[in-house]
Amino acid sequence: MLNLMYITNKTEVAKIADKNGVDRIFVDLEVIGKKERQCGLDTVQSKHTLDDIKKIKNCINKSQLLVRSNQIHDNSKEEINTIVDNGADIIMLPYFKTIEEVEYFISLVNGRCKTMLLVETAEAVESIDEILNIYGIDEVHIGLNDLHLAYKMKFMFELLADGTVESLCKKFENKNIPYGFGGIAGIGEGALPAERIIQEHYRLGSTRAILSRSFCNTEKIKDLGIINEIFTTGLRKIRTFENRIDEENFEQNKILIKEIVEGIVYNKSI
Repeated sequence: MLNLMYITNKTEVAKIADKNGVDRIFVDLEVIGKKERQCGLDTVQSKHTLDDIKKIKNCINKSQLLVRSNQIHDNSKEEINTIVDNGADIIMLPYFKTIEEVEYFISLVNGRCKTMLLVETAEAVESIDEILNIYGIDEVHIGLNDLHLAYKMKFMFELLADGTVESLCKKFENKNIPYGFGGIAGIGEGALPAERIIQEHYRLGSTRAILSRSFCNTEKIKDLGIINEIFTTGLRKIRTFENRIDEENFEQNKILIKEIVEGIVYNKSI
């Protein structure tokens, strides 16, 4: 089953996600450069804080706590130390470009919790073979939002259709590093339907995915009863779909993804 992650700093929402089987609650501290990079896009700009880490840690029982730091900056040492001290199980490093940044990140964490690299720059992709030789990388995730912007693409799932994600996944697999990519909506939802993406995760050996904002947008939905129903029903549908996946359909699904993505890109170009 996919290891599913959900971004929130709201304790009541975290409790609901935890209760319904979300594997990781994701506190997102990244602010440096993000607004400028994603200007004009309908993307989430989190306003989570270091204090949210303790708050979320104390309210979940089964889920792991994943924290995305800022990219490497002048106060990275202090920030990462606080993230560790406040109870993170895994720290994600975003928007790195160099081997040196990754080495520094790994040294700051120093084995005190798990590390995850978020591959989302062209420079990271170009240096990925050398980067994966660094000792201490526990997991890798491909960030489709920023990476498709780096390549000046119109739709983030172009990276899935053109083989970029597959090429990277093979590199991670060869190094025996667990990996994932992007996010998914609920079954039957999304411009590229979630069931198409989930089958690609299985074909590519990916074991991690983020539940996207469209799965449950708690900025728009405030009623906890409705949120609970979304998680209960949504997670059940995803897990039921996963249990029915047949690898004999993988190649046909891959072709369908390419056709759907090409159609979306064409419409965006008109």
